[in-house]
Amino acid sequence: MDRITLQNYRCFGSEEQSARLAPLTLLVGPNSTGKTSFLALIRALWDVAFHEIVPNFRQAPYDLGAFDDIVYDPGGKQRKSDWFGAGFQYTPVINTEAGTIQFDAVFRNKWAAPFPVRRRAGNDLIWVVIPEPTEGGDQVVHYQTNDHEWDEEFIGIGSLTQPDTLFAWWQTQFVSEFFSESGQNASSSDPNESHFFELRLLRAEFGANWQRHRRLSAGAAVRSRPHRTYDPALLAGDPEGDYVPSYLANLSRRNADEWQLLKRELEAFGTASELFDEIQVRSFGRSDGDPFQIQVRKHSGPKSRRRKGPWRNLIDVGYGVSQALPVLTELLRPDGPTMFLLQQPEVHLHPQAQAALGTLFCQVAAGGRQLVIETHSDYIIDRVRMDVRDGTTGLKPEDVSILYFEPGDLAVKIHSIRMDKMGNVLDAPPSYGKFFMEEINRSIGLIKPDVRNS
Repeated sequence: MDRITLQNYRCFGSEEQSARLAPLTLLVGPNSTGKTSFLALIRALWDVAFHEIVPNFRQAPYDLGAFDDIVYDPGGKQRKSDWFGAGFQYTPVINTEAGTIQFDAVFRNKWAAPFPVRRRAGNDLIWVVIPEPTEGGDQVVHYQTNDHEWDEEFIGIGSLTQPDTLFAWWQTQFVSEFFSESGQNASSSDPNESHFFELRLLRAEFGANWQRHRRLSAGAAVRSRPHRTYDPALLAGDPEGDYVPSYLANLSRRNADEWQLLKRELEAFGTASELFDEIQVRSFGRSDGDPFQIQVRKHSGPKSRRRKGPWRNLIDVGYGVSQALPVLTELLRPDGPTMFLLQQPEVHLHPQAQAALGTLFCQVAAGGRQLVIETHSDYIIDRVRMDVRDGTTGLKPEDVSILYFEPGDLAVKIHSIRMDKMGNVLDAPPSYGKFFMEEINRSIGLIKPDVRNS
C-alpha cells in the first residue's frame, strides 16, 4: 500500500485525510491519538479488498467496539455522522501495466457493526463500483471508463462471497455489454479494447492472484507469556504469538535446514541486541507430540576467548526475550507476512535491543515486505534514521515514512513526514519532537523546569 485515505473515522474528523505509506512506516505520537485505530483500518481495508469479506473491527488484537464507537463523533450539539469511508492506493509489483490501483469503501451501520455498503476499485482508465445488494441478494455493478458508463444487474448472487468471484463476473459482463453496445466483436482492434485489458488486470490484482495477498500479520502490543515446558499443539498464527514456540519446535523436528537458517538469524539479532547469543529447542522425546522447551544462552568474556554460559529456560531469562521472540520469528521466518502491522515492539526491551529492532525493520523492509510499526521509541526511530544515512541495510530515504499523529481540539491530524539521505526528518510540524527537545534542553540546563507541570 502506498497511501491510506480516511474520513469520519474514529478521532480523525469529518474532513478527508491522506497518509503516505512506505516499505517501512512508523506511527508516532501521544497516547490516544488513533495509531491503533489506523492499524485496524489497514487490516479492514485489506480484508474487504483482497479477501472480499466483511471486516471485523473487534478481531484481536484490535477491538474498536460497535459502529457508534468507530464513526467520528464531534461532540456537543453537532450530529454524529452515519457513515465513514476509507481507501488505499498501491502500485502492483507483478502486473505493473495496471499502473496505480485505487480501492475505497464506504461503511454504514448494519446490526451495530460497520458494513461496506459501497466498494470501488480502478485506475486511470476504468472504475468498477459495487453498492450494497438488495435484500433479495441482487447486485447492481456500475462500470465507468473515460468514454463509456453503464450499470449491470446480477440476480441473487449475495454479497462479499468468495474471492475472485465478483471480478470474474465483472469481466464477463464487461465483455458482453461493451461489445454488444459498440457493435464490435472480441477480435476487433479498436483502441477501446484496452479497457477490457485494464479490467482483466484489476481482476488479476483483486481476484485470481488474491492468494499472494493472504498473509497480513497483526501483532499485539503485549505478547505471549513464556512457559517452562510446551506442548506442540498450536499451529495457527495469532496476534500474541502463542503459536511461535510450537512453530519453532515443529521446524526443528521436520526441516533441519530451514531451522538452522532461522536459528542463525535469530541468534544474529540476539547478539546485536545482547538479549542472547544462542537459542535451541530441547525436545523431551522423538515424536511430534512430545513436550519441549525453548532455551537460550549468552556468551561472556572478550571476543578472543569468549565462554559459553549455561542454557537457560525461556521463563528464567528477562521478560524482554519472550516478548521479542514472536516479533522476530514473524519477521525472519521464510514464509513471513506480506504486510506486517505491529504495536509497540519495544515493550520490555532495553534501549540497545530497541535500536537493534530498528535495524531489523530496515532489513526486512529492504527485502520486499511492508511494515507498519506503532512505536513510542526514539531509539527505533533514530536507528532507522542512521541506517538510512549510513546505507547499512539498503533502505532508501523514500522507503521510510513517519506518520505523526497530532492531537487537536476536535480531531487528530496525520502528518506524513519524509526523510532525506542524511536521515533528517522533513515536513515535520513544530510539535513533532517538542517534548523530547525540551527534556534535553532542561537536562543540560538551557531551560528551567515549569514547576506547575514537573
